[in-house]
Amino acid sequence: MLFALMTMVISMIGDALVQPEELAAPVAGPLEKAKVEKAALPAQPAEPEPIAVLLKSADTAAGKKAARKCAGCHSMSRDGKNKVGPNLWNVVNAGKGAQPGFSYSGAMKAAGGKWDFEALDQYLLKPKSFIPGTKMVFSGVRKATDRANIIAYLRALSDSPAALP
Repeated sequence: MLFALMTMVISMIGDALVQPEELAAPVAGPLEKAKVEKAALPAQPAEPEPIAVLLKSADTAAGKKAARKCAGCHSMSRDGKNKVGPNLWNVVNAGKGAQPGFSYSGAMKAAGGKWDFEALDQYLLKPKSFIPGTKMVFSGVRKATDRANIIAYLRALSDSPAALP
């Protein structure tokens, strides 16, 4: 964990110090400054696919594998005990901050609403951005298909899985 954090910080410092556009231009002579033409900006990425679309092709087995990183803090069985985080059995469509016997942050208690597919997607993307003040220290899952797979797996953790959108 510490190695990953240090690598990220060093990478960010390196990106701030190096200007790739200027280095890419050939130098005409020792005293001449090369003119760097700015390349056309790349097209903006398309809007991400909604989670409802991604869930149609989500892989529950891949989600189970991806959710292993959650198991250090969350149990996921019907009779599982709360750990550092609440048990995730039957979390889809459950109330936010509603797992009995778990001590939620004030922010999570105040969030209100249910853990529907969209809310789970946004929370898994960036927990601290979706619910500022949450106690969850996990940074998030960047790849949308990975989030969809995890959500499909969480949906399966129920005696009566929620209907897909």
